Amino acid sequence: MEQTLTLDGLRWPRILSFVSGIGMMAASFLTIRHFFIANYPQNIFEGSFCDISAFLNCDNSAFSAIAQVMGIPLGYFGLVVGALVALGVVFPSESFERTNALISFLNLLGVIMLFIYSVFFLGSMCLFCSGFYVFAVLSFVLFWLYGKGRGKGQLFSKFFQPSLKILLAAACITALGAYGMIQYHDARRDAQAAVALRIVKQFRELPVVGNPSFISPYWTVRSTDNFEDAPIQLIEYSDFLCSDCLFLTQQLDRLKEEFAGKINIAFQFFPLDSQCNAVVEKNLYPGSCELSYIAAYDPARFIEIHDEIFANFNNARNPEWRQELARRYGAEEALSDPVTQDIVQTIINTGMEYVKTSDRYAYGIRSTPTMIINGRMIIGTLPYEQMRAVFQDLVEEFEGRKEFIEYWVPQKAKEVKR
Repeated sequence: MEQTLTLDGLRWPRILSFVSGIGMMAASFLTIRHFFIANYPQNIFEGSFCDISAFLNCDNSAFSAIAQVMGIPLGYFGLVVGALVALGVVFPSESFERTNALISFLNLLGVIMLFIYSVFFLGSMCLFCSGFYVFAVLSFVLFWLYGKGRGKGQLFSKFFQPSLKILLAAACITALGAYGMIQYHDARRDAQAAVALRIVKQFRELPVVGNPSFISPYWTVRSTDNFEDAPIQLIEYSDFLCSDCLFLTQQLDRLKEEFAGKINIAFQFFPLDSQCNAVVEKNLYPGSCELSYIAAYDPARFIEIHDEIFANFNNARNPEWRQELARRYGAEEALSDPVTQDIVQTIINTGMEYVKTSDRYAYGIRSTPTMIINGRMIIGTLPYEQMRAVFQDLVEEFEGRKEFIEYWVPQKAKEVKR
């Protein structure tokens, strides 16, 4: 009798197949949840903190170009695959097993392509995605070892004899679910206009912690000579190798154009690298101290170096690239220059001035990015619409206009739809 994966009773391969399906579903659900939390937070305190190191983090994936397809989070398709595998165990049939074998094969190809993209293009790996990869490989191996189909054409007989009826039914159900996911995604996106009001209110209710005793002289945007004279005063505690900091930089690049002449942004070096930062017990981004020294060495070229580092985010982790960067900007002495090291260290140490915001950390400045906007602290970053709302409110307050709450949402909600 020919062996099968799901039709030979409750054997351990069948149990493992069910586990792989449930595992893919769980990992996919977490990636979908993280996608929406990262891109569409519902309040100012709902951040996405999934960074273990520069390589192992989920935020980079959540903000990437492939995080969604036509508004459908990529994790949705993994959820469908996991559900089909699990259902094939619970309701076994020969046609269902043959169909799931093909799906597991195609799923493996997708996993391989995503892995290559993550490692070689994003330069990072999402923990939730990694969990999905493990269960996807397990599912494929089980179909390969125990799935129905033998003989010389084993690959074909095992993986390319699906039931067209089941494939069609699965495709229709997937399409309906995808449509619902698109509608939910659009609703979350469009709701940002209304959420922006809540964000502004929550921002106003944050305690005033004030600016650090030493504001970095390295500004990425300068609208006034005196930092406090601009309507929007943003102190950006940042790390050059932090993916969330890259996302914030991209958001600020849009906002600094819109609020030109009304915003000052001071770049407060805060590399999460034990080589120079003793404020937090984290060594997430080795090499970021070196980048900080290179950027700080010549204040006249800081913005130029700052922009080049973030424009080459993945390359910046490479020591040879950093050496070449220093050479091109005449900053070879940055790593040994005491003046440069002293000013970077002074800026880092301002993180000790803020009282702790969590029992897990000794100080308020404990991760990157952390923003001090007009004296109020935001840990993490915000989507463009929410950040824009806060900035607009600050400008209106500065100019003595009070109509922000009344007109902003009805007028700007249309702009959010795009």
